[in-house]
Amino acid sequence: MNLAAAHPGFLSPSGVEIAFLLVGLATLGAALVTVTTRQLVHAALWLVVTLGGIAVEYLLLTAEFIAWVQVLIYVGSVVVLLLFGLMLTKAPIGRSPDADSGNRPVALVVALAAAAALVWVVVDAFRTTWIELDGPAQGSTRVSGEILFRHWVLPFEALSVLLLAALVGAIVLSRRDRSEEGPR
Repeated sequence: MNLAAAHPGFLSPSGVEIAFLLVGLATLGAALVTVTTRQLVHAALWLVVTLGGIAVEYLLLTAEFIAWVQVLIYVGSVVVLLLFGLMLTKAPIGRSPDADSGNRPVALVVALAAAAALVWVVVDAFRTTWIELDGPAQGSTRVSGEILFRHWVLPFEALSVLLLAALVGAIVLSRRDRSEEGPR
C-alpha cells in the first residue's frame, strides 16, 4: 500500500489545506518584512500582521481557544507594549540608521541555519503524524488549559515579568531624558 492510498488527502488537497498554505505564505511574507524593514514602527505593525496570520492558522486547525489566546495576548498585549515602549523611548519614526548594525550577512547565515534546524526537527517529529481536519476537534479548551498551566506556567509567568520589566525600563528611560532637559 502506498502513502497516497493510505491518506486520500495527500495528493488531493482540500480547501482548508489550500487556505492553510496561502495564509502560511502570507504570514511568512509578513514575517520577512518585519525583520527586514528599517522603520521600527512599521516592523511592529508588520508583527501584528504576522501574529494575526498565526492566529488564522490556529483557526484553520480548529484550535479556536489557542487562536483567541494568540490574538488577545500577543496581538493585543505584546505588540501594544512594544509600541508603547517605542513611543516612550522616543524611537525614530522614520528610517533609523541605528537599526542596522552591519552584521546582515552573519545574521542571514544564523537565521537560515536556525530555520533549517527548526524545519528538520518539526518534520522529523511529525513525519508519521496526520491531522484529520474533517473529524472532531483534537484538543478542547480544558485539555489546552491543563497543558498550558500545568507544564508551561513557569515560562508563561517569566514572560509576563520580562514584559513588565521592559515597560518599567522604557518609562525610566523616558523620564531620565526629560529630567536632563531641565524645567520648562
